[in-house]
Amino acid sequence: MKIKICGLFREQDIDYVNEARPDYAGFVFAQSKRQVSPAFAAELRRRLSEEIIPVGVFVNAPVADIAALYSDNVISIAQLHGTEDEEYITRLKEASASGRKKPIEVIKTMQINKESLPLSSPLPSFADYYLIDSGAGSGKAFNWELLQSKGMNALKGEKPWFLAGGISLENIEQALCFNPYALDVSSGVETDGLKDPKKIVHLVSLVRGYAKEKI
Repeated sequence: MKIKICGLFREQDIDYVNEARPDYAGFVFAQSKRQVSPAFAAELRRRLSEEIIPVGVFVNAPVADIAALYSDNVISIAQLHGTEDEEYITRLKEASASGRKKPIEVIKTMQINKESLPLSSPLPSFADYYLIDSGAGSGKAFNWELLQSKGMNALKGEKPWFLAGGISLENIEQALCFNPYALDVSSGVETDGLKDPKKIVHLVSLVRGYAKEKI
């Protein structure tokens, strides 16, 4: 199982994840208290271990902006939290491809609100991964029991999927039981709104231990 630590916006945040070694690190380019500029994200990316895959988080951003960050090696994956549809993802992949780089990989968020399932519209098949969440940056868990429903199991069977929203040290064991491809954590490894190195190391170690038990 993989793990992503999202919402890195300080130099020391990069040091924390370099020590913990999650699989992915997330930079938020959408409006947020953790938002980073492209220039500062480039600085943080240079500080980030090459073993950790950088992910950019966007909400209805111009395709050219994402493609530029990918071309400049600031990000390797685009995580989309807005109304981006199949046509948008197609344009993004075309804009990001070049002779030396393959099209950018895309994580598309499927939001679950209260008891609803995200199956009311066609799934964006050009996405490479899905992320199941209660809402962009909400920091709140949805009713995870919905993950056992017939409709949700069909969604999970389509692509590798990330589980996000309110995951922390208090509920990590429950989250692991649903066997997502990856867990996406941000506020759950913070203290007073800032990344906490002890929480990051502890949570990553729990995921690594669970993965070893499954082998």
